[in-house]
Amino acid sequence: MATTTAELVDDLAVKTPNNLDALLMPFTANRQFKENPRLLVSAEGMHYRSVDGREILDGTAGLWCVNAGHGRREIVEAVQHQAARMDYSPSFQMAHPLQFELAARLTAILPGDLDHAFFTNSGSESVDTALKIALAYHQANGEPGRTRFVGRERGYHGVGFGGISVGGTGNNRKQFRNQLPEVDHLPHTHSLEHNAFSRGQPEWGAHLADSLNSLIQLHGAESIAAVIVEPMAASTGVLIPPMGYLRRLRDLCDEHGILLIFDEVITGFGRLGASFACELFDVVPDLVTMAKGLTNAAVPMGAVGLRKKIHDTLMHGPEYMIELFHGYTYSGHPLACAAGLAALDVYRHDELFDRAAELAPYWEDAVHSLRDKRNVIDLRNLGMVAGIELEPRPGKPTTRAYDAFVRCFEEGLLVRTTGDIIALSPPLIVERSHIDRMFGIIGESLDQVA
Repeated sequence: MATTTAELVDDLAVKTPNNLDALLMPFTANRQFKENPRLLVSAEGMHYRSVDGREILDGTAGLWCVNAGHGRREIVEAVQHQAARMDYSPSFQMAHPLQFELAARLTAILPGDLDHAFFTNSGSESVDTALKIALAYHQANGEPGRTRFVGRERGYHGVGFGGISVGGTGNNRKQFRNQLPEVDHLPHTHSLEHNAFSRGQPEWGAHLADSLNSLIQLHGAESIAAVIVEPMAASTGVLIPPMGYLRRLRDLCDEHGILLIFDEVITGFGRLGASFACELFDVVPDLVTMAKGLTNAAVPMGAVGLRKKIHDTLMHGPEYMIELFHGYTYSGHPLACAAGLAALDVYRHDELFDRAAELAPYWEDAVHSLRDKRNVIDLRNLGMVAGIELEPRPGKPTTRAYDAFVRCFEEGLLVRTTGDIIALSPPLIVERSHIDRMFGIIGESLDQVA
């Protein structure tokens, strides 16, 4: 019988808990999962270990977030040291030095004049924060009528009410009807007809950005606060931006005084072979959301990067007045800041962003080696991300990809599925031998899944 928490952790690392009923799991078919649970109990480098002692190759960087691999000693020790020194500091009218150091280091790797940061605790909070900053900016700038947001179909921006409102993922919205009232959506850019099996950015689709003109004509530019998009839509199944699409959005927003928000919760911190997608595509948004790789997922943390004009416009009125009536109990948490600083050190020391760019061609060839596999109707890749789209079973959407996911796990590989799409995004420490093993297991699994 375990008597301490540490002993309990060790005890549960070798057996399934007796009671699975108490937990309501997120984004999970709870009843199905609890019939045959998949439990992970440790992780190191490129691998998890399951409760039954099997080694599981991580093909998804946890959940798009463990960019530097698992169990990084530098991050673990930084968090331990900070926990022993100071576990918590209030974030309202008080601060601690690590917050300022991390903000300075973080904005230094953002392009252009994205030189200010606001800390949150997750990607969902980062999105809601960015939307509120956009509204506050326009109010301070003398345009309080700019209250409408424009998202995009198939967009995913977290699970706050702001995020699901601007998001365009149907299943995330339909249970929760009380959403922001002034929201429109651009069409998504995915087209099997025009872009199937593209390598990198597809050539077709930049014109879809011009749909913003229709919304401007309908509502008036003076009513629109911001457009928010993922530079690469990830959670919906890896939708790669067409060549010129993001630049066209930037130009339209500039022309009409609309802010452009990039949701880089997934694409940040080297995932596409650059610090951020906005660097890769040479398009600087007005606000950029972050999370996941910010701390290598060691401690929950998110952030919003702000351009200088946004920050400076908020700094108005008497100096004793609060400029932004927004924040969280755990904004800039000391342990999260320690993890973030250590993660940035690891990324720089190991040159992981450049490494991802160097590996991308090998990754691309491995992805497209599946072209002739059973039921594959599209393959997509950019940087160290891939989407494998399968033909849905008639009348049973999502089940084919789910069965492939289970079979991959049984063979020692963790993948992610959304709908009938398998998504891959390994830690950036991945070796070519790991890539070969991933696509070998996926190929065999697709052969076996009817």
